[in-house]
Amino acid sequence: MFSHRARLSLALAAVALATAGGSAAQVTRGPVQPLGQNGRVEPPEVAVTEHLGAHVSTDLAFTDSEGRAVRLGDLLDGERPVLLTFSYHTCPMLCSLVLDGVADALAATDLRAGEDFEVVNVSFDPRDTPARAAEAKAKYVARVAPGQPDIAAHWHFLTGEEAAVSRLASEVGFGYAWDEPTEQYAHQAVLIFLGPEGKVTRYLYGIGYAERDVRLALVEAGDGTVGSTLDRLLLTCFQYDADARSYTPVVLNIMKLGGGLLLVALAAFLVPLWLRERRRPADPADLGPLPGLEPDGPPA
Repeated sequence: MFSHRARLSLALAAVALATAGGSAAQVTRGPVQPLGQNGRVEPPEVAVTEHLGAHVSTDLAFTDSEGRAVRLGDLLDGERPVLLTFSYHTCPMLCSLVLDGVADALAATDLRAGEDFEVVNVSFDPRDTPARAAEAKAKYVARVAPGQPDIAAHWHFLTGEEAAVSRLASEVGFGYAWDEPTEQYAHQAVLIFLGPEGKVTRYLYGIGYAERDVRLALVEAGDGTVGSTLDRLLLTCFQYDADARSYTPVVLNIMKLGGGLLLVALAAFLVPLWLRERRRPADPADLGPLPGLEPDGPPA
């Protein structure tokens, strides 16, 4: 049988083996060029240039779907992140697909509009009016409201002067351009996440958005103010992969987390044994022969 001291040594060796994987190299992929509406790379003027870490101007003035004047700073309260989208309300397809994807993700998440986040949609067509914005808002609010009863007050559909819209789009790197032959705007399908103070934190591309990706992007943008402890723990195990256009597991962090949890579990088991061993009298068999005494040997 192993002594208490021997068991402690074996357990610590197991912890060392469990955490040794933390020395593995982590591969981080670089950003990729977003694709356009038909899967092609769009001209530079309608590309999305990621401005991660930049801050938007809070003094930009818009008009909401009720016809009220709104400053962007009014929607950035310093407490909740913002999910920002751009669209125009006569768009024949892509804008609706983007907003459908946002609605589906918001309906699926248990983060709460108003409590955990705000949603802002800005029209980049100067012909759009508050009445058009109100029609669009009613359509998407109805889609989300069963799971998000307060969504109507916290999904803001804005229109504005071309100068204000263009400045905001430039600050977040969203490109758009009028295409005369088709009489449509060319633009990308992208969600942009802002921190509570207006800092750009993440871009999600495409027309369908996994609830997990939207949730993690909001938790990331909230920087500790949004989501549960489990959400923040998940964010240490997932990292945004620009190639996959999604949050993917980070093996290194998962291994570190697993090793840390194993260390805590072993400590909870072994510390009481160690304390008990310190309190009990020493076993003479473990100490060996006392000085000056010889063990009994065979008869001469």
